[in-house]
Amino acid sequence: MKRHSTAVWNGSGKEGSGHLTTQSTVLNKTQYSYNSRFAEGVGTNPEELLAAAHAGCFTMKMTFTLNAEGFVPDELETRCDISLENGEITLSELNMTAKIPGITEEKFQELAAKAHEGCLVGHLFKCPLKMTATLA
Repeated sequence: MKRHSTAVWNGSGKEGSGHLTTQSTVLNKTQYSYNSRFAEGVGTNPEELLAAAHAGCFTMKMTFTLNAEGFVPDELETRCDISLENGEITLSELNMTAKIPGITEEKFQELAAKAHEGCLVGHLFKCPLKMTATLA
């Protein structure tokens, strides 16, 4: 499986702007800029998208982890906060609230830890980075 997204940027770093489009078109020329990243401007930013990816991946992994143990959640809600400090991502923090019939606190904590360990997007925050650049 392969998925893709495209980023387009025009102008300088601070005064310019760009847009992001995903393969599914959920994002379709969605605006991003210096202000949407470092201030309160309209549009998205890379850290917000990382937070969405991490929260989504973890929540789905938790669902499958629960299902494997015979549990079906009524609802899982996960918030992810990405901290950007001094030009570096320093923390990705997941906070999940769950409604799961018939589960004990101990089993819930055990399965949440297992899902956290198995979250593929979470692994990206610890992996080596590889970059390819092509001049057109």
